[in-house]
Amino acid sequence: MIFKSKLPAAPYIVWAVAFTLIPLFMVGYFAFTDAGGNFTLVNISDVAKFGPVFLRSVILGLIATAVCLLLAYPFAFIMSRLGGGARKIMMMLLMLPMWMNFILRTYALMTLLEKIDALANSFAAFAGLGPIQVINTGGAVVCGMVYNYLPFMILPLYTVMIKIDKSIIESAQDLGAGSRGVIVKVVLPLSKPGILSGITMVFVPSVSTFVISRMLGGGANFLVGDLIEQLVLGTTYNLQLGSAISFILMIFILLSMAFLNQFDADETEGMIV
Repeated sequence: MIFKSKLPAAPYIVWAVAFTLIPLFMVGYFAFTDAGGNFTLVNISDVAKFGPVFLRSVILGLIATAVCLLLAYPFAFIMSRLGGGARKIMMMLLMLPMWMNFILRTYALMTLLEKIDALANSFAAFAGLGPIQVINTGGAVVCGMVYNYLPFMILPLYTVMIKIDKSIIESAQDLGAGSRGVIVKVVLPLSKPGILSGITMVFVPSVSTFVISRMLGGGANFLVGDLIEQLVLGTTYNLQLGSAISFILMIFILLSMAFLNQFDADETEGMIV
């Protein structure tokens, strides 16, 4: 009976083993071995040489996450307060760009930024100013991250905010709380789980991206995802070092998620008390 009850889960177990556990084992194996298969820590120690790349990836990822949060929070709150029909339209408009291929969306944004770059330089030349760089900058990379990952910030916030009963907000207003007080003292604490989930869902892919930085950032904005792609699939083939960088990046992401989950756990404990 126990075997039969677990039988429907077998495909998921096979999928997890084949596409999660085995790849993770391979990354760990190549990270701690040399070309001959011998154990070594040289690959891990060599990761320190790429500290500036990691730092640039984290900084741009944090900026993109902060911008997404600032844009997504009011949008999610307004959408959660709308009626059923308007809410469905907003959700459709939010999800519609996600139906397009990720690379096509980034390519479209790259074309748009190139047009803006040319237009800005035309105005700068007319005004007697120096050249203005829009494309192939860190700002363009952040713009690409925000454009592609903003829905992943909005959806968790919306999911949490729509569960906030309107009577709670009305009670706060009856007790003298203004609009700012309602947001800061009522909506913000209740939406904290959505904030933490949104930060995780945006920050993790932003740090590890390589398509956005390659298409919008140029060679001057080389991120850790570009480095791994170059070492594993590019001309600079070094599977061991690429695996070591992937291993360190994975550890960093897991620590970041554990740090954010700690805030969530503290909030839940406080609510129980």
